[in-house]
Amino acid sequence: MDLPPAHTVLNCVALPALAISTDQGQLTGRGLEGFYRAGRRTLSRCQVRVAGREPVAVQARMLSADSARFVATLRLPTDRGPDPEIIVERIRHADGTERITLHSAAARPLRLPVEISLGTDLADVGAVASGRAGPELPASVHDSGMRWSTATTHCVVTADPAPDDAMASAGLLRWETDLPAGASWSVELRVRPEGAGPVRAAGHGGMRSVAGARAVGDDPRVQPLLDRSVEDLQALLLRDPEHPTDMYPAAGAPWRCGLAPAEALATARMALPLGTRIAAGTLRALARSQITGPGHRAGMIPGPLRDAGPHLPPGCTGTEATLLFPVLLAEAWRWGMPAQEVEELLPAAQRCLRWLQAAVDDGVFLSDALPVGRPGAGQAGHAHRDGQGAAGGPGARRARPGGIARGEVQAHAHRAALLGADLLDAHGGGDAAGLREWAARLRSAFREEFWVEDRAGGRPAAARLPDGRPVPHLSSGAAHLLDTGLLGSGTLAPGLLDKVRTEQLARLLGGPTMDSGWGLRSLGAKETAYNPFGHRGGSVRVQETAVAISGLVAAGYEKEASALLHGMLSATEFFDHRLPEMFAGEQRTAGGAPLPHPAACRPAGAAAAAGIHVLVAVAGIRPDAPAGTVTLRPARGAPLGELELHGLSVADAPFSVRVSRLGLAMVEEAADGLQLGV
Repeated sequence: MDLPPAHTVLNCVALPALAISTDQGQLTGRGLEGFYRAGRRTLSRCQVRVAGREPVAVQARMLSADSARFVATLRLPTDRGPDPEIIVERIRHADGTERITLHSAAARPLRLPVEISLGTDLADVGAVASGRAGPELPASVHDSGMRWSTATTHCVVTADPAPDDAMASAGLLRWETDLPAGASWSVELRVRPEGAGPVRAAGHGGMRSVAGARAVGDDPRVQPLLDRSVEDLQALLLRDPEHPTDMYPAAGAPWRCGLAPAEALATARMALPLGTRIAAGTLRALARSQITGPGHRAGMIPGPLRDAGPHLPPGCTGTEATLLFPVLLAEAWRWGMPAQEVEELLPAAQRCLRWLQAAVDDGVFLSDALPVGRPGAGQAGHAHRDGQGAAGGPGARRARPGGIARGEVQAHAHRAALLGADLLDAHGGGDAAGLREWAARLRSAFREEFWVEDRAGGRPAAARLPDGRPVPHLSSGAAHLLDTGLLGSGTLAPGLLDKVRTEQLARLLGGPTMDSGWGLRSLGAKETAYNPFGHRGGSVRVQETAVAISGLVAAGYEKEASALLHGMLSATEFFDHRLPEMFAGEQRTAGGAPLPHPAACRPAGAAAAAGIHVLVAVAGIRPDAPAGTVTLRPARGAPLGELELHGLSVADAPFSVRVSRLGLAMVEEAADGLQLGV
């Protein structure tokens, strides 16, 4: 699909509602412009003219995740000189409201005709994205505004104050305004499906507890990064339609405003420092989609295929989601998820782990099977759950034809086995010993069969083909080898690589082939088919950059972690601290700026949570709420100087920490009885 460019728009988000605008402020009906609700464009055109003239846009900026301000000026035919006497201000909200205000700087009273031209196609966002939206629908005058209809959908726009005149044939509302010298006049428009009430964005009520999260310190970039991360996560939260108390994060706007299982789990995991409510809602929603009954897919969380870059066929996100499910539950338990919620979700996690054990059977590596079900990745605007999506298959040594064992999948599987065994030991049930035994065999086999020797010290293979040949290309998926997961007492699970090879991987990730200066490339710059704009072929993916930073900090490779961290923070300044899911992997140069990717979601759930993830990694917060402890292992080199994090959540209570310029950490606020671990 040839998506219309999204990198230049201002995207106001409060799901299930969006308002997408260019920096001109006028909604012209071209491209993505318009108000949306639940995946349908409710208004595509909203153009203002004053005294027969179109104002000249002078500024557009986001006020918050769900609102933007546009300022334009107007010279009247009677004005003398170049100075405009009318300022037109528009405050646009994702929920479908817009306030248009005329401010007069004239020294005389003015009588001005104001016209607002409206139109819509009522197209779903998939049709907008593919250029199939169709023409505008005919309007009818309705109450104090306009109405449009299809066989199944109706939308109304109302104005306050009501217009003096309304012309349905032109979709035109008109006022004659009297402006005393220096005075202002406003009109408020409300756009919504007929019969629908105001938008009730899930995040506004569901994350009140983290509204006070703050990051302060020597680096001035950390506070706006955390602010925007929390705002965007709030904006992207959706309620499960059948269980509205459960919330989960959408993958991103404008293209992927529904539940994408693997991305939702990864986002909820990185957002655990804000509390466990998002994790619980995501896990419950996905547990309801879990495949049951007989067959090799029993226990899986279904998910669609996803592009894996130029050197591998599409991968199955269902495999990743199934492996992430027990990991998220195990770590949410450590962060303080209530025992009752853990017990409720444990059977679904056990089914995921049984699927893993059945999939590898008497083999070692976990591979993808031939694709099953439809490809695709959760199209924009539809808050849906992927049905029987493509699923991973049995182990590589007993794989179906076409099975490929991917390196990052082995990392996910290894972590799921160890954290899952930890969870089972504490709560009973399941084969914890068998999971640990398989994980030990996987470590031994991985070190032997997934390492490609070369003159530079070698590298982990991106994948292992069914005939045993390695795929030697270096990609950002290797960062997942450093992400081992949190066990008890603040310890991390062992990794698939030994110390020598972990050090080599750290050098590779921190080298110029992978580190663009703005973040981690998804494919090394020296690899064949490298493309700086490649979705997984060379672009910088923010989620994997954050995974690399946290993994490098935990493994003690702080020089490489610091370089990636500062590159990522520098990129935030060019994106107004709202990082997209990806941007171009071109090498950073003096005075340069990162290049946006025209198809990237912004905001994106995992990119928003990545900001939280890296700050917590630098502070080294490792809770064990069941044991009543929290361990602090901050980056020794204090890459951000002094850093204070306030308003986080450990054991369902506010938690604050301060890291000094010497790399020493101190708890400043915590739950009663929470002890500092050794």
